[in-house]
This record gives sequence, structure tokens and C-alpha cells, in this order.
Amino acid sequence: MNIAGEIVINRPIDVVFDFVADERNEPRYNPRLRRVEQTTPGPIGRGTRFRAETTATMGRTAEMVIEYMDFKRPRRLASSTHMSAMDIHGTLTFDPVPAGTRIRWAWVITPRGLLKLVRPLVARLGQRQERAIWAGLKSYLGGHGSAPPRQRAR
Repeated sequence: MNIAGEIVINRPIDVVFDFVADERNEPRYNPRLRRVEQTTPGPIGRGTRFRAETTATMGRTAEMVIEYMDFKRPRRLASSTHMSAMDIHGTLTFDPVPAGTRIRWAWVITPRGLLKLVRPLVARLGQRQERAIWAGLKSYLGGHGSAPPRQRAR
């Protein structure tokens, strides 16, 4: 099942890319994400891994591991995310536009177990959650008078 969309953020491409590429920033704009830690040493790039904890159904939490499969600063970020209930593979692309940066996302979600039985529901919820996450990023970055602290990705 596929989920795709786009949003324009009123910030320069390098600022948006670096902020998004550091998964440790995501809890600032995604209220479902409780914590994120980088588990590989060194600068962020291809092969970097993160461990995260997200809010699942009925207040439970779910662990996930995110790995960057492709990293072309400041234009492309591809990742593979593994959770007990599903795998998510996808790409973020970043393009400069007059209003700032256009982010496009495209995810392929492969549910496991009982989630396979409710694929249409998972797709609808996933699409809605993605729109909310990226709207949260737009609000977060737009709410700062200056650029957010840079944790530069390489």
C-alpha cells in the first residue's frame, strides 16, 4: 500500500533538509513520537540508524528502527523503518520553490499480522497521520523567528 503527498515549508532547502534528516528533531513536531535516539556513531548520512518510540493504539507504545538507505543532501532522503506490525520504505524529496522548500513523501507500507486484514483502514489512517506530521513540521519551522538550531546532517 502506498502513501504520498507534499507540502511547502517557508524555509530554505538546506535548513529544512538538515532539520528533517536528524530524526531526533521529529518529536518537536510529531506528537505521536515520544523519543528518538541515534544508534550509529558519527554524522548523519547513508546507513545512519535511529531507534524511536511512538504512540500506538489505545495509548500503547511501539518501537521502531529507522535506517537511511539513501542520503543526498539537500535533495533526497530514503529510509527503511521496521516495526513489529509493519515495514515502511520510502523517500522524501526536497525541492527549492519560491515560497521555500517543497517536501514530497512517498511511502510503501507493508503491514504484518492482523493489520493485513484492515489494509484500507491502515492506508487511510497513514495518509491522515502523514499530513498531520508534515503540517506539524510546517507549523514548527514557521513559528520560529530564526532558523531552528542546526544539527547538521552530512
